[in-house]
Amino acid sequence: MTQGNSTEVTEFFLLGFGIQHQFRYVLFTVFLVIYVTSMVGNIGMILLIKTDPRLQTPMYFFLQHLAFVDICYTSVITPKMLQNFIVKNTSISFRGCVVQLLVYATFATSDCYLLAAMAVDRYVAICNPLHYPIVMSRRVCIQLVAGSYVLGSVNASVHTGFTFSLSFCKSNNINHYFDVPPILALSCSSININVMLLVIFVGFNLMFTVLIIIFSYICIMAAIIKTSSTTGRKKAFSTCTSHLTAVTIFYGTLAYMYLQPHSDDSQDNMKVASMFYSIVIPMLNPLIYSLRNKEVKEALKVMGKKFF
Repeated sequence: MTQGNSTEVTEFFLLGFGIQHQFRYVLFTVFLVIYVTSMVGNIGMILLIKTDPRLQTPMYFFLQHLAFVDICYTSVITPKMLQNFIVKNTSISFRGCVVQLLVYATFATSDCYLLAAMAVDRYVAICNPLHYPIVMSRRVCIQLVAGSYVLGSVNASVHTGFTFSLSFCKSNNINHYFDVPPILALSCSSININVMLLVIFVGFNLMFTVLIIIFSYICIMAAIIKTSSTTGRKKAFSTCTSHLTAVTIFYGTLAYMYLQPHSDDSQDNMKVASMFYSIVIPMLNPLIYSLRNKEVKEALKVMGKKFF
């Protein structure tokens, strides 16, 4: 921080977890394994979908972009966290903090909309199978993915612009590994507008995507119940289990983050939930879609025979 007529923050210090200095090597090892697993799984998923002709469908087109988004937003957070476990200087420059928030918020928001687009894809595939190739055409899929990125960029630009237009003079120690509310807590300006924007944008993004997913699965369940064939029911349900599992974990974590009552331990709980959301979920997604998906498992077997 530089002193003058006013105090200007030129860098922040990420405090992370309270126990990180005591168990830093253990935490470094654990999160390094998680990050490497996430990178290998998501990159592998992208390459598998690109190379296997059986996976050239709308569902896997969306899954490919979901893997890309997971790579991007976990890579914004995890390397810096790993560095902070093993070095004493846990600082991040003001510009670095701006870029980190912009990229993280863009891809984290895009993740929500991609999951919603995947729910719509499953709805059309099960409830309107005859028109599926027409409704979910390549053009429509590209538009849905592009819309996810655009909405993510708009959301991130608004939050980043308003957050870093504030004056920071209380401290430059962020009591987190990274998130918007801990940054706002350092401001000596009024944050009423920022809080209002957080409530409006986060509330809209979550409610809109959740409602799309709920509506899609209500229609899917109704269609499955109407199916007379037991085999048909199992086949229809099996196409949704991977996505439904990913959605449950993703939105379950967000619900825990935003709906838990305020308490003395709530800040530490928020850190753990944010860490799970930002670092662990990107590792779980490729595992969920590979272990619970017949087509992906078959594609992996074919690829395995080529190389081994």
